[in-house]
Amino acid sequence: MDITVKTFDGADAGSLTLSDEIFGLEPRADILHRMVTWQLARRQAGTHRTKGRSEINRTSKKLYKQKGTGNARHGAASAPQFRGGGRAFGPVVRSHAFDLPKKVRALALKHALSSKFKSSQIIVMDNVALDDPKTKALKERFEKLGIGSVLVVDGAEVETNLALAARNLAFVDVLPIQGINVYDILRRDTLVLTRAAVDALEARFK
Repeated sequence: MDITVKTFDGADAGSLTLSDEIFGLEPRADILHRMVTWQLARRQAGTHRTKGRSEINRTSKKLYKQKGTGNARHGAASAPQFRGGGRAFGPVVRSHAFDLPKKVRALALKHALSSKFKSSQIIVMDNVALDDPKTKALKERFEKLGIGSVLVVDGAEVETNLALAARNLAFVDVLPIQGINVYDILRRDTLVLTRAAVDALEARFK
């Protein structure tokens, strides 16, 4: 599959042949869903916690005698049904992560790239170098290209001026090729890849 390579100014800079095994698959929503769920689960801190009745610092003296009052039988004020008592079955510190096979994760990335290509939301650029780290200049370039929400994936190292200029743009993400992931690809409308990024992807899945 051939795709036109653009410059950062919007001009044509030749063409590039993309691999059918990476960009030509029929996207499967179930695989993408599994991958996004896996990513978000790993990202959760899991630090939520409440105190149980054994951790509440309240008197453990029996509230009233066992029989004869007509009330329910209680032995401590730390029971969950009392105000100020412990929480029954409350959250505990834990990891939300679960396992997903490496082959499924690799396939999900291919399907995410294929879905962007199928919907014509991929732009391949010769490079994304900027003369100055100016946010206003970068925003104007994206507006000229008709791009609003975008993920820019560069080579092994992100171009410094681009990274600085994009920091204050809410709908622009910039990643090196090592950081490319399904969630960030799907959450932005447009995916911009440099030639270096495409070469690295094809080498990775070779």
